[in-house]
This record gives sequence, C-alpha cells and structure tokens, in this order.
Amino acid sequence: MTIPDHDPTPGARPAGTSSPHEAAENIQQMFDTIAPTYDRANHLLSAGIDRSWWNRTARALRPILQRPEAVVLDLCCGTGDLTLALDKHRPHPQGVPHDRRGEAEAIVGLVSSTTLKSSGAPSMTASSSWVGCTPSASPSNPAPILALDFSHNMLSLSLPKFANKNIVPIEADALHLPLADNSVDLVTSAFGFRNLTSYPDGLAELHRVLRPGGQIAILECNQPGGLVGWLYSFYFHHILPTLGGLISGKRRAYAYLPDSVMKFPRPPQMKALIAAAGFANPTWTSYTLGTAGLYRATKS
Repeated sequence: MTIPDHDPTPGARPAGTSSPHEAAENIQQMFDTIAPTYDRANHLLSAGIDRSWWNRTARALRPILQRPEAVVLDLCCGTGDLTLALDKHRPHPQGVPHDRRGEAEAIVGLVSSTTLKSSGAPSMTASSSWVGCTPSASPSNPAPILALDFSHNMLSLSLPKFANKNIVPIEADALHLPLADNSVDLVTSAFGFRNLTSYPDGLAELHRVLRPGGQIAILECNQPGGLVGWLYSFYFHHILPTLGGLISGKRRAYAYLPDSVMKFPRPPQMKALIAAAGFANPTWTSYTLGTAGLYRATKS
C-alpha cells in the first residue's frame, strides 16, 4: 500500500508538497496544529450547518447502526462529531455504563506506536485481537464504534466527548488500517476522506476491511455549479481563509481547505473511483444545494 513519490494517483497535495509522503506529513501536522480551535471554527464557518449534515448522515445509516453486532468504523473522525451522531442510533443497554476511556487510551497507545508509519504494513496486534471479540456482541453487549484518526491532537480532544459512550478511539493511518480483512460492517467518514494522499488506495483499504455486504458512507464537500457555485467559491477562497485564520491563528490551514475541495473529484468521477475499487451501486446524495453530499456503496 506504500505510494511512491511523485505518484500521479488522485489524492490530497497541499501547496509546497511534492510527494505523497510529504503531503501526508504536512496534513498530519496541520491538523495537530489547528486542533484546539477546530470545533469552534467549523461551527462558525459553516453557520452550524455541519451538525445537520452529521445527523442526516447518521439517520440514513440507522438500519446498520441499530444492529448490535455491526462493527462500525468512523474514519478520519477528527474530534468525533460524526461519531457521536452515529452513536445516537446504536443500541444502548439500560443500566450498563459505557465509559471505555481506559480501554480506549490503552488501544490508542498500542496502535499509535505501530501504525503511524510512512511505509510498510502496520502491526495488526492491537486492533485485530480486539475486533476478534466482536462476534459475542448482543443487544446487552453491542459492539462499540471504532473512531480512527491519524492526528493525535484531534483524537485527544475526542476523548472527553466519548466518556460514557460505547466508542473506542484508535490513532492510525487510514491508508494502513490496523484491522483484519472482512472485519467491519460499515465505514463512515465526514470531511476527512479528501485529505488522503491516494483516493484509490484509501478505497481499496476500505474494501479490504469490509465484510461482503458491508457499506461505505463518505460525507464530503463538493463544488456546485451555477450561481450557487460562484457564491460558494467566493466564500471559500476570499472569506473562509481569513475568518479561519483569525479564529485559529493558522490562515495557511484554512487556505488549504478550499484548495482541497476544488481538487477533489466531482460526484461522477468519485463514483467511478468507488466502482473501480470493487464497490457496487455507488450513489451520491446532495446536501445543501450541492455544497456537500453523501457517497454510499456496498462491497459485493
């Protein structure tokens, strides 16, 4: 799964980076840096619409989420907002506390020491052994949500939110998931997939860990056309970087955001990439006048 330098494969490339490895390091450092102000900036810059996107996505996935045995992976989870929206629809046995912070911190420590590598396959020990326990899941002991991100600072901010929740955070690289083949029923991602340095490799990794019949649900930004697209582009390129910079003190990070959206494949191209990765029936559902949308597909 290692991506060679100067690979033409579609993927995130921040300005000034010349290889996938350099891009990955740049993106990781950027998110670690903006983590303290990330939630506040997101809510303000989207005028709170981001919450409706997470909740709408979670509602669309209720048939899977309500199955107690379903293993759910929230990829590029950031500070955990989509994870929490998903958790609202998971089975929650009465009278049983779901504070898994001790277990979560142990898993984060084990996985982070082995998976944040730019080359080579990561160790599977921590996560594969844990996933192996999921067949015993039941209505009284549902499988937890796995919340994964490669930014240590972002993931650390999720831990207080996950207190008393049936959620296990994992610090790892989305292109080298520390999960066994055919071990997951649903993979979600909210506004993080476009930060992968190779979209085809990311989709291939999701296909690997999903069980047959498992689904992906990728919520991403989009560049619409027409007048809406012009207004959206003007806001993204001229207003958002300034406001984001004022909130975070890191204007460069918020200049990367509109650039990454402009370079991300449009729905027809993205659906073609999903199909090429071996998924069946890829779809895209438009959110908020096409400024965002949900990609879904099934592993046949």
